[in-house]
Amino acid sequence: MKLRILGSGTSTGVPEIGCECAVCTSADPRDKRLRASSLVHTDDGKVILIDCGPDFREQMLRMPVFEKIDGVLITHEHYDHVGGLDDLRPFCRFGDIPIYANAYTARHLRSRMPYCFVDKSYPGVPQLTLHEVEPGASFHIGETKITPLEVMHGKLPILGYRIGRQLGYVTDMTFMPEASYAQLHHLDLLVLNGLRLGKKHPTHQNIEEAVTVAERIAARQTYLIHESHGAGLHADLERMLQPQVQPAYDGMEVTLSP
Repeated sequence: MKLRILGSGTSTGVPEIGCECAVCTSADPRDKRLRASSLVHTDDGKVILIDCGPDFREQMLRMPVFEKIDGVLITHEHYDHVGGLDDLRPFCRFGDIPIYANAYTARHLRSRMPYCFVDKSYPGVPQLTLHEVEPGASFHIGETKITPLEVMHGKLPILGYRIGRQLGYVTDMTFMPEASYAQLHHLDLLVLNGLRLGKKHPTHQNIEEAVTVAERIAARQTYLIHESHGAGLHADLERMLQPQVQPAYDGMEVTLSP
């Protein structure tokens, strides 16, 4: 299995428009963060997209190949996680694309993009099939078992995912129910949100809180995503954190042994 971080940034991206801080003006490409999204290549050759934000088109133009997407896992309906769904149109040349989301998110997607989720769509719209999933109710994409799990984004219940035996993916979380912790044991790789250093946020955990969660889950390796410019320079954060919990960056790839 291989994971590629397409975007490691929060909803505003980094650099943030109008900001001249050291992070937003950094020349280090690791400090350029598109909105959070990832791509998984499974051991049986399937391609799974996690979230599809407004930077999706730019993220795909950076990819070395144009290939079929076998499923899209949506964590929640906020624009920075679903704003690029219409840009899936070129990938529909390979066939309809399954979209997986909880019932709340599915309802919002049908309301915002009704032209995508009707029985008789007009030519040129993305061909998307919407599947409602629930925490704890596993399904498969190809041979890979996907288990949705509930996490709290402030007061909003959203989804994280366990993908196969090895990978866990959680973003936009403030806290996690005990049942969800139980679904994330024995991971090789955890992708986890960490917004910024120090100051707490009402709907996102900060980096210190993320480190505490990562230590409890105890994956072999954890990478932090959904970072704002408040996370500081990538190079500084990399030195500050322990080797088993590190900041992710756009374009980073991690290969997991079968």
